Amino acid sequence: MKIRLKKLSTQVIVITGATSGIGLTTARRAAKRGATLVLAARNEDALLRLVEELGKQGTQVAHVVADVGVEQDVRKIAQVAIERFGRFDTWINNAGISIFGRNEDVSLADQRRLFQTNFWGVVHGSLVAVEHLRNRGGALINLGSEVSDRALPLQGAYSASKHAVKGFTDSLRMELQAEGAPVSVTLIKPAAIDTMFVEHAKNYLDVEPRLPAPIYAPELAADAILYAAEHPKRDLFVGGAAKLISSSAHYAPRLMDTIMKRFMFQQQRTDVPAQDRDRNSLHAPGSDLMQRKGQPGHVFESSLYTQAAMNPKPAMVLFVGTGLALFALWRYRQSDVR
Repeated sequence: MKIRLKKLSTQVIVITGATSGIGLTTARRAAKRGATLVLAARNEDALLRLVEELGKQGTQVAHVVADVGVEQDVRKIAQVAIERFGRFDTWINNAGISIFGRNEDVSLADQRRLFQTNFWGVVHGSLVAVEHLRNRGGALINLGSEVSDRALPLQGAYSASKHAVKGFTDSLRMELQAEGAPVSVTLIKPAAIDTMFVEHAKNYLDVEPRLPAPIYAPELAADAILYAAEHPKRDLFVGGAAKLISSSAHYAPRLMDTIMKRFMFQQQRTDVPAQDRDRNSLHAPGSDLMQRKGQPGHVFESSLYTQAAMNPKPAMVLFVGTGLALFALWRYRQSDVR
């Protein structure tokens, strides 16, 4: 069955983890494009302020206080969407959290809590979304990561959870395709993004952690997500670095092990002594309604690779045109030599 997705301006979109980072950026950009929104997060105060902000702009928006690790909370999100707007067309599983520390140092309780959000939150959201979408069509969009394909040291639980999200998403996609369900299933794989990721993570290191470069703007991830809401895509990498890391992990895994061992420990450490370990959002919501932290150093505001992935025809025209131009230049120089 051919999958047909609606224009964003006619869609009802569910976004989990909607009060911070990529989720918040996606909500604001979707609102500007006329979408109706159902926003979910643990932070009720932040949700209410966001609903007020978007409502003043004319956006139809509902909110649900929910912990995606709890199945009944996720079912409540779908219930509110259907009761308020009669349906939803796209479901975005965005909520996520990380932990910095050596695997041996991180408590099993914290690792289980991370998986409850990052993996089981995606499972809950995906299965609830599919119940509704398989009969009417739509898009399911799950947030993976570049570490879905290549694990990082010092973020073992996070890497494992994103590997698990990839495995579950790929399996679910095949099952839906086999039954002919009109549901587009997309896995978004961002590189490091300038959000509140580090501030929300729990830290076991002796110094404050940081994201390894290169770092990209959250707007790039939001644009990729919203593109997938309108265009069926299997995967979308956000940032050329994400694609490079994934490809290198596939074709040269031992070389990547060596590179990671050599550089990735130090790249995730700062010179700032660690602050209070309890200041994190692993078990309870923290400060929200911030799209970016404001990373030191350069943040990429665009990605030619991601733009090409979202606009393959213009990219191919440009590629072929460039090739023809280079060929013509070469022929001209050859004839000039003669």
